[in-house]
Amino acid sequence: MAKNNFSIVFENDDFVAINKPSGLLTIPDRDQSQKSLKEFLLEKYGSIFTVHRLDKDTSGLVLFAKNETSHKFLSRMFEEREVQKYYLGIVIGEPVHPIGDINAPISEHPMHKGLMTVYKNGKPSFTSYEVLEANKHFSLVSFRLHTGRTHQIRVHSKHIGHPLACDDLYGDGKPVLLSSIKKKFKLSKHDEEERPMISRLALHSYKLIFTDAHGEAMELVAEMPKEFRALMVQLKKLK
Repeated sequence: MAKNNFSIVFENDDFVAINKPSGLLTIPDRDQSQKSLKEFLLEKYGSIFTVHRLDKDTSGLVLFAKNETSHKFLSRMFEEREVQKYYLGIVIGEPVHPIGDINAPISEHPMHKGLMTVYKNGKPSFTSYEVLEANKHFSLVSFRLHTGRTHQIRVHSKHIGHPLACDDLYGDGKPVLLSSIKKKFKLSKHDEEERPMISRLALHSYKLIFTDAHGEAMELVAEMPKEFRALMVQLKKLK
């Protein structure tokens, strides 16, 4: 159960930008299975409006409007793709091309409910990426979303042969263990079993760039999760 451990990255009279933890729903789901970020914010602000969403297991930046005017403005900005959306992800393996574009249409999977897939008659879907730190085991990648399809980065990462780490829908779903990449791994004497370095979907909404309703340029950043950084430090040591 995700707790109220989100943080506010930025707020003004119009909107609030939250750094959402992995495991917390952005808005309530059909089953009301757990309290969502929106419900926490309703308690805090009295009224709040959903602008866009992140998957439950994706962490990072998500915006909520504080009034109807701001809600209309920000929603239109997202719909018309006037917001630059950047994500950080840890993928399995090392992509062949350090910089690339993935232009592959996405549709719902014909056999598996809730799953998306690359399909020639799907909706146009465009992601660009840059490998920030490459390693044969895991690489840190910056993704820019040009369209906003369900699970887009997850599907496109799988499509290029490098699914996101810990992705139980499009990858192997396995936690990232130091013992799997470090030959002489030894368990510390305080631990009975190895604790995973990352056990959540390795995707983080990192940066949003847009112009607000007053013409001011906004660049909001939710810094990289510490477990991503820790893994990269370990991989550098192995090099």
